[in-house]
Amino acid sequence: MADFRVVISDPSTGKSHQVEVSGSQANKFITQRIGDTIEGDAAGLGGYTLKITGGSDKDGFSMRPDLPGPARRKLLVSKSTGFKPKRAGLRRRKAYRGREISSETGQINLVVIEHGRKTVDEIFAPPQEETKAEETG
Repeated sequence: MADFRVVISDPSTGKSHQVEVSGSQANKFITQRIGDTIEGDAAGLGGYTLKITGGSDKDGFSMRPDLPGPARRKLLVSKSTGFKPKRAGLRRRKAYRGREISSETGQINLVVIEHGRKTVDEIFAPPQEETKAEETG
């Protein structure tokens, strides 16, 4: 069974929310790729449409949209995610995860494409605690 941390970014507010997804909801993400759009029901956002923008595996290696499949591979990069060269022409071999989501994926990054009826802040807001005045009264 796969378990994912899903980070949902809302460009209209500039906020992001993290959600744990497991079980049958997590299986909806398996075999999806970076750039695919999915229904928000998989992440607890009914009526929303979400786009997969990236992620990382359980060991922290980031996913690349130009690397096919779910496997981890080493690439020779000059300037990329996770590597900023100190001088021109410097290259380094780094490990990256492919663009396909698998059971080895630990985190999935999503962005909201179409909004639902409620805002994302209302859906993921912490429950309101009762005030002390109501408890003593």
